[in-house]
Amino acid sequence: MTVKAYILVQTTVGKAAEVARQIRLIEGVLLAEDVTGPYDVIVSVEADGVDKLGQLVVARVQAVPGITRTVTCPVVTF
Repeated sequence: MTVKAYILVQTTVGKAAEVARQIRLIEGVLLAEDVTGPYDVIVSVEADGVDKLGQLVVARVQAVPGITRTVTCPVVTF
């Protein structure tokens, strides 16, 4: 089952554009845009199940230099 999620990312000051560029290179990332507001980058991802989603977030996205915090919001569709 494919799982989609949004990842809200906070970065160190001045790093949002570079973080978004690096995240776009990760397999499973559909979209990564730098934005204004309480978060610096919003990411849309897709993975084959919750376990793969967790691996994508922890092993790949959070490993990008310049990220200070992430919040993962799985999409629920009924």
